[in-house]
Amino acid sequence: MESAGGEMKDGAGGETVSVLLPIPTDRPYTYRVGDQPLGPGDIVRVPLGSRQVAGVVVGPATDKVPPERLRGVEERFDCPPLAPELLEFIAAVARYTLSPPGMVMRMVLRSPVALDPPAPGEGYRFTDILPERMTPARQRVLEHAPAGLVWTRPGLAHAAGVSSSVVGGLIAAGTLEPAPIPPPLAADPPNPDQAHPELSKDQQAAARQVLGRISTGGYSTCLIEGVTGSGKTEVYFEAVAAALREGRQVLILLPEIALTKTFLDRFEVRFGARPAEWHSDVAPATRDKVWRQVATGQVRVVAGARSALFLPFAELGLIVVDEEHDSAYKQEERVIYNARDMAVLRGAIADIPVLLSSATPSIETRVNADQGRYDHVRLDRRFGNSQLPQIHPIDMRKNPPERGRFLSPVLIDAIGGAIGRGEQALVFLNRRGYAPLTLCRVCGHRFECPNCSAWLVEHRFRRQLACHHCGHAQPTPEACPNCGALDHLVACGPGVERLAEETLERFPDTRIMMLSSDLAGGVRRLRLELAAIAAGEVDIVIGTQIVAKGHNFPMMTCVGVVDADLGLANGDPRAAERTFQLLTQVTGRAGRGGRQSEAYLQSYQPDHPVIEAIASGDGEAFYEREIAARQAAGLPPFTRLAGIIVSANARAPAEDHARAIRRASPAGGPVLVLGPAEAPLAVIRNRYRFRLLMRAPRNVDLQAYIADVLSKAPRPTGSVRVQVDIDPQSFL
Repeated sequence: MESAGGEMKDGAGGETVSVLLPIPTDRPYTYRVGDQPLGPGDIVRVPLGSRQVAGVVVGPATDKVPPERLRGVEERFDCPPLAPELLEFIAAVARYTLSPPGMVMRMVLRSPVALDPPAPGEGYRFTDILPERMTPARQRVLEHAPAGLVWTRPGLAHAAGVSSSVVGGLIAAGTLEPAPIPPPLAADPPNPDQAHPELSKDQQAAARQVLGRISTGGYSTCLIEGVTGSGKTEVYFEAVAAALREGRQVLILLPEIALTKTFLDRFEVRFGARPAEWHSDVAPATRDKVWRQVATGQVRVVAGARSALFLPFAELGLIVVDEEHDSAYKQEERVIYNARDMAVLRGAIADIPVLLSSATPSIETRVNADQGRYDHVRLDRRFGNSQLPQIHPIDMRKNPPERGRFLSPVLIDAIGGAIGRGEQALVFLNRRGYAPLTLCRVCGHRFECPNCSAWLVEHRFRRQLACHHCGHAQPTPEACPNCGALDHLVACGPGVERLAEETLERFPDTRIMMLSSDLAGGVRRLRLELAAIAAGEVDIVIGTQIVAKGHNFPMMTCVGVVDADLGLANGDPRAAERTFQLLTQVTGRAGRGGRQSEAYLQSYQPDHPVIEAIASGDGEAFYEREIAARQAAGLPPFTRLAGIIVSANARAPAEDHARAIRRASPAGGPVLVLGPAEAPLAVIRNRYRFRLLMRAPRNVDLQAYIADVLSKAPRPTGSVRVQVDIDPQSFL
């Protein structure tokens, strides 16, 4: 262990403790304890160099540093200690991801303001002392301030319909005395019996399976798989209600929580109150409140993004991972982890059930369910009268768009038919901006990001060329910077802005809305626009994958996928799986209101197995084929993969260090080491990147192997940085 050397504080005792700090450290620091006893999980303030930082006591010190050489713990925060299972979870995540435990602890201690109890609000209550002079206004105040009830000064004045000075006079007369007001709750307590929804027979059977497993107690993981619109949410709401009745807290993980207003509304209808939200768009003061009230047990349900997994729950009893297949659960920076897998890990450590929900489960989850490691509950029919859409592949070789256009005549006719019937249509393309590439027709110059090895995307509405990797943006020029030619810049390929332009030309009298995550207005605007679509205030929606995730558009009867082949055109081993998931989710937006609906997939390879599986509605055939292909190729989940990414400010040191890691890898043995090779995105944010890929049988401790290799390789120097990605989702 490391010691935080320094002089002992006067009056301090002789005991020492290990304190894990939220910094990139592999081991805790040792501090001397004062008069106040400390135990594992206590959150303390300690000196670190010239500053004070928060850390967590993880146990008694095990080194032999004399106490007089150590600096002392300054104070223990007035905050509930972290639960033993959370401390174990932090250590387990660090081991699994090969990350410094201090960086995992940093994800837990995300709200330093919440470590101190909030100051109570200033309120007033009746003292039974009547004022010498009574007026009608004062009488109205006293009628609203019965004994024991605490009011704020402006709140009481407003309720009584008087000015604040009237309340002030009663305070001066001693009729009202100061009284503290507890801080308001971040979320009202949900009532598990607020509503009893009418479940279909399929939902009832699924709920019985889920609740039967949960009632036995202890850890279990269950996959709830159901077609889009089958009512999976209502099924796991029954499990949430059961956990609440048992006095337990619940965590619901959602991808892109900021966009899921529909989910929050459904939760409120079922439980009478909204859950506490936890994601990057929540105001810092609210995040601080949620963090502390989760720790004290006042917040009973949290709906959040992947970082909510590291909240300090006092009585966690259930974890739900909605849309478990979604790539948004993978964090790609600092501590690289998949929140779905870590949710299962936290459930196992805390000995509580975990529910995974998806219409298109990941291959890993399906294999775990097929092999009996997870329970498997299925919903094969949509809820109520809604029907799955009929899927029609459009062979673009036979039905191409007009020159310079991107919508096939078949799709145009289908959109027109839906609009003519007073229904809605969705045109989907998973590509932001106006065009993915801009070039000069005179000299062939292509606009490339100065910081990344990527083309700049034209955003015509903003009059900018932007990089979607580093955020660089520059005004769209009128002349080519290479040859100076005016008016010869051409946009190559479509983005959603270009589709919106074409759709408006085709249907000039319709209400068209474009949805993309990079539009101005942020989350608030997106929520309002999604609500407008659901209310039928829009005729045609042009959108990226932001429209594919769980939204309910009752009037949507026509969905057109402009480039169904887009996700298949790379060497990613998960390309087929991701394309199947995305297209299934997108086409599933149609037909939820009970009307007959159709979806169209524009494709240059309509006989591709993924397109055929979606068109036929035979998802099981896709899973059987894809699982067999993974097994034959020796890919996860039948083997394990890990990526090592080496980056530096220059190409040579990045490549040299990557080759040094390769030389430190043992020759032969069960682990296959591939690379180093330049990453497909060779430069991001002016950092040159090389990748190594390691593949091992499932019974090999891949983390131990990598740790041994990195210990034998030279330590990174200068600008060189090494990242380990266990179970990589991206190969860029």
